[in-house]
Amino acid sequence: MATMVRITIAQRNELGAWAAADRDEICGLLLGAGDDITRLVPCRNVAVDPSVRFEIDPGALIAAHRAARNGGERVIGHYHSHPSGVAMPSPRDAADAAPDGSIWLIVAGEAVTAWRAVADGAVHGRFDPLTLDVTGCADSGDSPQGRNAIPPR
Repeated sequence: MATMVRITIAQRNELGAWAAADRDEICGLLLGAGDDITRLVPCRNVAVDPSVRFEIDPGALIAAHRAARNGGERVIGHYHSHPSGVAMPSPRDAADAAPDGSIWLIVAGEAVTAWRAVADGAVHGRFDPLTLDVTGCADSGDSPQGRNAIPPR
């Protein structure tokens, strides 16, 4: 598996802005091909205590997988924020993660980091770090989904 994931500057900036605008953990899906993120899909955090945990709305997850089966973009992972923490997987993240090779982006403050959920990972036995390759220009209108992105909540 590749050790790098690609994201646009606009997407990274959107994640930071969405996370900064909410004191609860935000979350959403990463759509794309291979390790290229082409679209961010904000989802409702349905966790019992969204201030310290995230759970992606199952309806949104099912809809995204259904769209992929019908020729749409594939779900390659998801993102969430750590509002009062660091941009590194927590033990809770490790407990919740399936070792399926999916990409996890974690946002904390200005930082956005990338991880792959694997068996026997270097972090908490579940995650291997990925290099985040940030490309493009900073105008969100120039990102693949910039003009159509829907902020969370």
